[in-house]
Amino acid sequence: MRLLVALLAAAAAPLSAQTTSPQAIPAPNASAQGDVAVTIYNNDLALVQDRRDLNLPAGRSRQEFPDVSARIRAETVTLTGAGIGIVEQNFDYDLLSPSALMQKAVGETITLVRVNPATGAETRERARVLAANGGVVLQIGERIEVLRDDGLPVRVIFDKVPEGLRPRPTLSVTLTTPRAGRQPVTLTYLTPGLAWEADYVALFDEAAGRMDVQGWITLNNQSGTAYRNADVVLVAGAVGNAEQRYDGRYPPPPPRPGGVMTPGMETANRARVGDFYLYPLPQRTTIAQAQQKQVSFLDVSGTPAARAYEYRNPWLGTTEQQVSANSVLRFSTGSRQGLGDALPAGTVRVYQRDTRGTPQFVGESRIGHTPMGSDLGLTTGQAFDIKVQPAVEERTRVASDGSRWRTAMRYRLTNASPRAVTVDLIQDGLWGDTRIVSESQKSERRNANSAMWRVTVPANGEASVTATFDTRF
Repeated sequence: MRLLVALLAAAAAPLSAQTTSPQAIPAPNASAQGDVAVTIYNNDLALVQDRRDLNLPAGRSRQEFPDVSARIRAETVTLTGAGIGIVEQNFDYDLLSPSALMQKAVGETITLVRVNPATGAETRERARVLAANGGVVLQIGERIEVLRDDGLPVRVIFDKVPEGLRPRPTLSVTLTTPRAGRQPVTLTYLTPGLAWEADYVALFDEAAGRMDVQGWITLNNQSGTAYRNADVVLVAGAVGNAEQRYDGRYPPPPPRPGGVMTPGMETANRARVGDFYLYPLPQRTTIAQAQQKQVSFLDVSGTPAARAYEYRNPWLGTTEQQVSANSVLRFSTGSRQGLGDALPAGTVRVYQRDTRGTPQFVGESRIGHTPMGSDLGLTTGQAFDIKVQPAVEERTRVASDGSRWRTAMRYRLTNASPRAVTVDLIQDGLWGDTRIVSESQKSERRNANSAMWRVTVPANGEASVTATFDTRF
């Protein structure tokens, strides 16, 4: 329905006055917020602290706070100020819009303005709104009409803005004050719709064995409100959020380790609160509604890094054709020969320069929250030239009751590149009392469920590993 909504002006009441007059409509580019501080967590949750100066009358008054989050958790609101007592608070989230105006006008009288396309002459009629369910039904005098959506120039004039509709999300608080005067109050609440995560850009120089890394914080605001000139602090970690359970949604599982081979045991030189690291933005910033904003927080040049290759084979895994090994980028977050910082969860995107010196994208991988001092191996893709073909060569029962088996495996590795490579060949699924009774090359047992062989494959050549396993099944 094409409606050009004309609103009759309402007397404007200042924010500090008792709300006995109609709601004022602020200018689109103005904000009623004061000194705003926003703390944003990783799990779609933020803490907003908004300090505003109000001219309060003595006794009881109703104060309105426009420009709060449209997704505010009203039960988390606190308002603090000298001698202030809270009587009642309401969150008005029914926002002013053409459809909301028409819905609220059901049972009321409006003015229809029709324009004759040929002459431009206007005619006005008073009409009573009977219904607005998928279309607007009107009573005009003795007749009933449906307001058609046929492109004819029609506009609707409402006598007033219905009570309860707000141009912006508004919190109203009824409070008591012992004395009149201007004083600061601080509004604090939790809200979903504000989130952040880290993004990393890595430029890898394979020949030099070095890597430059820049870390970016990406803020995303879907809370329905902008936060202007805000002091922003980011918290790395997922704090408990019971609200997600109340509406039937469950918190997302924590990010996977993301290639952490050895977890770090160094404390990063950053502020902390509880078990979480704080990442304050270096200067105040405005977070607009429906906006992504990026801010740099990490810039490291020349940290050691190396390319590696890895292939994991499930238990009894066999393939008819060769399969590409994973291409892995290895580096450390340690203070020595590493990035020297804890890394918030995010995505690492890796680039390498081609023969012309132009950086080219070569893969990406997600990481979880990674302590400083960790050794990482990020899978960035599959190698074109490095292939592995596992095969079960023989499998026989070796116990009279059939409870134990001997399994002979062969792994063929090929290398079509002009340089020798080392492949970490990992056999998974070695649970229980599995034993390796023979092997062509000594393996490493990093945990009870897997064995690893470091296999050197010559340039333009191949290598093989054989192993026999004694298992319960």
